[in-house]
Formats: sequence, structure tokens, C-alpha cells
Amino acid sequence: MTADVVTMALIGSGHWGQNLARVFSELGSLAAICDVDEVRGQEIADKCSVPFRDIESILDDEKIDAIVIASPAVTHFEIAKCALNAGKHAFVEKPLSLDSNEANELCELAEERALILMVGHLMQYHPAFLKLCEMCESGRLGRIRHVYSNRLNFGRFRTEENILWSFAPHDISMILKIIDDEPISVSAFGHALTSNGIQDMTTTNMEFSNGAFAHVYVSWLHPFKEQRFVVVGENAMAVLDDGQDWPEKLAIYDHNVEWSGSLNSAHRLSPEWVHVDAAEPLKIEAQHFIDSVTHKTEPKTNGWEGLRVLKVLNKAQQSLDAGAVKIK
Repeated sequence: MTADVVTMALIGSGHWGQNLARVFSELGSLAAICDVDEVRGQEIADKCSVPFRDIESILDDEKIDAIVIASPAVTHFEIAKCALNAGKHAFVEKPLSLDSNEANELCELAEERALILMVGHLMQYHPAFLKLCEMCESGRLGRIRHVYSNRLNFGRFRTEENILWSFAPHDISMILKIIDDEPISVSAFGHALTSNGIQDMTTTNMEFSNGAFAHVYVSWLHPFKEQRFVVVGENAMAVLDDGQDWPEKLAIYDHNVEWSGSLNSAHRLSPEWVHVDAAEPLKIEAQHFIDSVTHKTEPKTNGWEGLRVLKVLNKAQQSLDAGAVKIK
């Protein structure tokens, strides 16, 4: 690494990998691309004006400081382990691994070798979510009671992973950040309507020791795209709707409930739109990784944060596998 220039190679140039190639190229750090699909990889490499290389030569190259991993989730552990063993910092797209023990091994390996390990939990770098976190931490919403998230779309069906592993990591990461606690129970149910055994829609429920609870509903069989994150506090509610334009991405509602004897009544108020500076979350995330490598500082979504999310995913998958209790 020379001065503040971090050089990195991208492993995997599929749908999301192409976005990572673009932002790291724009930030002046992309040095090479590798992909099992040589035609696609070469095309993206040409577009970014970097060479297309095999993974062995990348890992052996002392001029490459870091590896960005955007390959299929089932390959994340092996590639990340090879990168860390080769002395490279690693940025791993979510999920960090498919197994908690493997993720723990990566975290420990990164610490042993004094290397940066970061997980791509993109929403943690979204300006609207950062503002929402500020409001929660300041007490603007009061004690957090309930958090729920809908991440819905139509299409881009996966065959290597179900919707839980494809969509839910972002929302689970956000929920753990907002509630600032570990869940004491996790349950999930889902349905596989288009592929045998691969759920197209799931709902995951979490309860926390501080009394808060949360749920995440994800689906790729929804008629329209929706990315909505709702926080219900004792004093107010907040909604992050990423489908809206920047002036209306984040709203706060000062609704209240009044009791009269044994009856209650809800008083609705108009939303207060919270100003958020427009910026591309992916570029903020990429710059954060570059800064972490440059200054040897722990990233916000480090390996341990990725492991916390993975533990919830594993518990949710166990619940999905167990199925519902049948009533005779």
C-alpha cells in the first residue's frame, strides 16, 4: 500500500459484483477482477480498465492489499480464508459465511494476522439509516418497543440460496443495531412456491431481553418493490422507506395513544420529514473499507458484527427446517 492508495481485487463480477467494481474503480482502488465466468469477468474488467486475472496470481501479488468477495455465498468462507492467509484484507459481501463456526474462524484469523475483515451490510452505511440511529440514540423515539422490516420484490429468483439468506441479512443487521441487544428467541416460517425446498418468502420473528421484539418479512414473489423499515418507540415512530425520493425517505410520526378508563384512543399526526443528505450508500461503504485498511481501524460492520447476524440467520433457518407444529 502506497500512501493512502489501497489496491484491491474483486472476486465475482455478477449482478452485485458489478456495482462493487464500479464504486471501487471510481474511488481509484480497483486493480483486478476475477470470475469463474471469464467472458463476463473480462467484460467488466475492460469496462473498469483493469486486468482480468486468476485468483492464484491475485493472492500471490504483494501489490494487492485487499480482496473484495462478491462470489456466491457458499464460496465466501473458502475465498475469505485464502485471502486472509495470503495476508490480504477482506471485504465479504453478506453473508460472511453460511456457518457460524466458519465465520468465527474468519474473525479469529483476521485478528491473529492483524487484518481488516468487513462484511457488506450495506444499509448500515445508508445516510437515512444513520440519521435514524442518531434519533434512536438521542431518545427522540423513547424506549424502542417494536421494529419491523419489509424487503419485497418480484423476480431475481435464486437457486443456491433461499430468500432468507438473500434478502434478510441487511434487515437483521439493522435491527440488531437499533435494538442494541441480542435476541433471546428466533423463529421463522416460509413457503417455497416456485422452487422445491427453496423458500420464496419468509417471516422471521425475534424477541429481546430488553422487552423489544422485531420481525422481518422478505419475498421475491411480491407485485411491487418495497423496502420499508419501521421503528416503534414509546414516544414516536419512525419509517425509513428506501423506495421514496430523498426528501421523503425518513419520516417521524408523533402519534399517541390516550386511555380513558379501560378504553384507549389513537391520535394520528402528520409525518415530520427528516432531512437526510443524499449520498450513495455503496460508495460510503466502499470508502469506509478503504479508510479502515488505510488507518488499520475496525470497520463498523466487521467480522464479529457479521457473525452476530449469521447466528440469527442460522437460528431462523433451523426454525424453517423444523416447520410449524401441526394441529390434528
